Amino acid sequence: MICTKAPRLEESVEEEQSIYAAEGSLAHSLAEIKTAVEIGKISKQKYLKKLQQIRSDPLYTEEMDKATEIYKEFCIERFNEAKAATKDAVIMLEQRLDYSPWVPDGFGTSDTTIISDKVLEIIDYKHGKGVAVSAYENTQMKLYALGAVNQFGFLYDLETIRMTICQPRLDSISTFEMSVEDLLKWGNEVVKPKAELAFKGEGDFIAGEHCRFCKVKAFCRARAEENMKLACMDFQKPSLLTEEEVVEVLTSIDSLINWAKDVQEYALKQAVEENKKWSGMKLVEGKGTRKFTNEEAVIKALLDAGYDSDVVYKKSVNTITNLEKALGKKTFNELLGPYITKSQAD
Repeated sequence: MICTKAPRLEESVEEEQSIYAAEGSLAHSLAEIKTAVEIGKISKQKYLKKLQQIRSDPLYTEEMDKATEIYKEFCIERFNEAKAATKDAVIMLEQRLDYSPWVPDGFGTSDTTIISDKVLEIIDYKHGKGVAVSAYENTQMKLYALGAVNQFGFLYDLETIRMTICQPRLDSISTFEMSVEDLLKWGNEVVKPKAELAFKGEGDFIAGEHCRFCKVKAFCRARAEENMKLACMDFQKPSLLTEEEVVEVLTSIDSLINWAKDVQEYALKQAVEENKKWSGMKLVEGKGTRKFTNEEAVIKALLDAGYDSDVVYKKSVNTITNLEKALGKKTFNELLGPYITKSQAD
């Protein structure tokens, strides 16, 4: 929507799935079967079989189980509200939504779609806990909403689109509503022209916050030029910068650091996987850290050899966080408050 030349450039880069994406996919599968068995879409037997498979995955955690339980309960609550308003309300899970009338070949998958009289709601599950994602004017959700109107608009007399993002691990649930009329206007006047440019590979490269999601972020020239402007400014003596330039550096320094790390990671990957030789650079193995493979065996070996326990064990007071949890905040502050100091934040 912003950098219309990027999508065609990204086609040249192979898709890679991070461990976070894999964890998110597993969580989505768990959320889906929990909701499905609750609404009678799958049998209890099929649910238990799939649940066993998910729980055997190394990425499964109890936190994932709790987060998906919150999501399921929320979806069921929303569906019950819809049924209270409309007796024959419909709920669909993992529904493919086609918004190709506005974006060539465009489609997405809605985690949960609920349709009642005049209202269609799309609920999206987010498993990440880095940054809370808001539903307010969320482009992804609005594109999905266009797909929903495209597919179900002729079956239902829809007036309102409700878009909700549920991010349980951050205790974040946000909802944004807009009329079908306004949604279609946005699709026709904003999305369609941008999508046509992107599909043709036309328009401009525009650097910004969105770059962190781009597959070519490490070697995109537009992003490099934008960050090099800041880098050149940053190399000046601070006393020679204007007040406006200082503010610009302070507000943009994270972008510069992230860009430099992206370039570094890209260069390292090319050197390791493609045997790329970078001028003036040499690939060397980093210094590894040592750790015991079996602490019990280490302890036994040392004690059997006659070493004193003071040599074997490291004795220290428990951490502040653990003690506060064990004692409770009130008792903790009464007993240990006078012995705690807090350094000034950087």
